[in-house]
Order: sequence, then structure tokens, then C-alpha cells
Amino acid sequence: MSDHVVVADRLTRRFGTLTAVDDLSFAVARGEVFGLVGPDGASKTTTLRMLCGLLDPDSGEATVSGYKAREKVDSVKDAIGYMAQRFGLYGDLSVEENMDFYADLFGILGEERLALKNRLLEMTRMTPFRDRPAAKLSGGMKQKLSLMCTLLHKPEILFLDEPTNGVDPVSRRDFWEILQELVRNGLTVVVTTAYLDEAERCDRVGLMNKGRMVRCDTPAALKAAIPEHCYAVRGSRLREAKVVMETLSAVNGVEMSGAALHLFVRPSSELSEVTTEMAAKGFPDLQYEPISPSLEDVLIAEIRKAAA
Repeated sequence: MSDHVVVADRLTRRFGTLTAVDDLSFAVARGEVFGLVGPDGASKTTTLRMLCGLLDPDSGEATVSGYKAREKVDSVKDAIGYMAQRFGLYGDLSVEENMDFYADLFGILGEERLALKNRLLEMTRMTPFRDRPAAKLSGGMKQKLSLMCTLLHKPEILFLDEPTNGVDPVSRRDFWEILQELVRNGLTVVVTTAYLDEAERCDRVGLMNKGRMVRCDTPAALKAAIPEHCYAVRGSRLREAKVVMETLSAVNGVEMSGAALHLFVRPSSELSEVTTEMAAKGFPDLQYEPISPSLEDVLIAEIRKAAA
């Protein structure tokens, strides 16, 4: 565990009678991009806040950069950068004025400040907008500004809470390219995201549901480990077909995915059982194509199993 810079050890947090985070454990290696993924209400944000020392657990321990978060809050804060979901900068200040404000808070002065600002502005391609008021930036630019202000004190670990939520696809791609460059230069990133394509970019992913860790592994390993046989089903009357499929004993789950259904057949069953029964129930012309499951398929399947 010596090279793990973030360790959650049986973290539990309750709000009244609600157990938001339930006996949660995982560890993040130095230089890793670790993603926490799950539906709304999975307590990803609560987990991040405990790791950053912003919220004390009821039991368990969060250790960041070798410091116990509840005992050494100031040391943890010196080692990390934290981006919350909401844009927290000053809209009436320009991009550069916001950066100067945070540099003042961190005690970064003189030539060091100038060099750091210029490097961050160049890296994020925000130099042409340094005089623009933050309130007049696009959503993607606001997130880049938040990231720059978070990086001013050169954190060892970056905690990001759904940093691209509501941002357009091009800006999301740019944001992740910046993150990958930072990681190549030695930064460790812990990120929560609602976008499964972003989770694919992580070195490892923790799938959360109702405050518990359902599965934790690389995206490739998570997809390879799903035991069901997976098929894309195409044809007409798919919504009606989905309702019928859900009643079949050979089917472990079926979900809409764009213009197709994603069908999960139990490991002990065969596709022929499904096709025969569906033909008998008035759906003889459906096309079934074997597919590799996506990370979204894995998450939905794991949540469905947990609910069952």
C-alpha cells in the first residue's frame, strides 16, 4: 500500500437514518486516473468530500498523501486540488483576476506566479480569453478556469466532482486531454463522472450504488467479467419486444440502447431459447447480433443484480 496516495478504508457516513456511504474501501495508486461511477444518489460526492477532509466519516478512515484526513486536514488540503460540481469562481472578475485571487490565497508571488499563470493559460488554450469576465465564459471555459485555479498551488492529487457535467462534447474531450497531460507529468486524479465514455479513459473504475462499491477494476476487466451473453437486438416494435423479453426465464435483463435493445441472456441459457419464445409470441423477425458489453451495460447489469 506504500505507493497508494489515496486510501478509503471502510468509510461510512450517515445522515440521520440514511446510510449514504456504507463500508466503502478502495485505494488509488500514484499517477493513476481513478473514476467513481454510479447513478444519482450513489454518494460519489459524499465520498469525495470525506477524502478531501471536508466531511468526517462516522467510521472508517480516509488517508490522502500519507495523512489521515480527519486528523491532518491542513496537510491534506496542501496536497490536493478539489473541483466541486458548481462553478465557484467570481463572475465579475476576469480570467486572469480570478487566477490572481487564488494565487494570493496560495501565497504564490512574483516570477513564479507569472510563469505558472502563463503555462496554465497556454496548456488550456485560454490565453486569448485572459481578460474576459468569468461570467461571460462558455461552460467548458468555466471548467478550464476552475481547473487552472485549482492547479495554481501545484497539488499532488486532483479531486474532480463531475467536472464536465453539462459541458458540450468537444469541451469535454479538450478537458480530458488536459487531464491526461497532467497525469503524464505526475499528477494523480480521482474523478466522479456521469459519462461512461469518460470512465473508459480511467485506469481503473469503481462502480458505486447506494453508497457501496459494487465492482472495482480496469474498464477492460469489468467488461470482460460480465457473465451473461450479450446481444444487440434490432427490428420493429422494439419497445413491445422489450416488455415480452423481460418475462422470459432465459433473460437476465434487457435495456434500450439507441435504436437497439441490449439483451443479457443468462450464462446457463442459450439464445435459441429466446428466439424460439419470441417468435412464438409474435416477434419472428428480430435480428440478434453478439456484442461486447459496454461499461454502461456492466453498470446497469450490476445495479440490476444488486437490486434483485
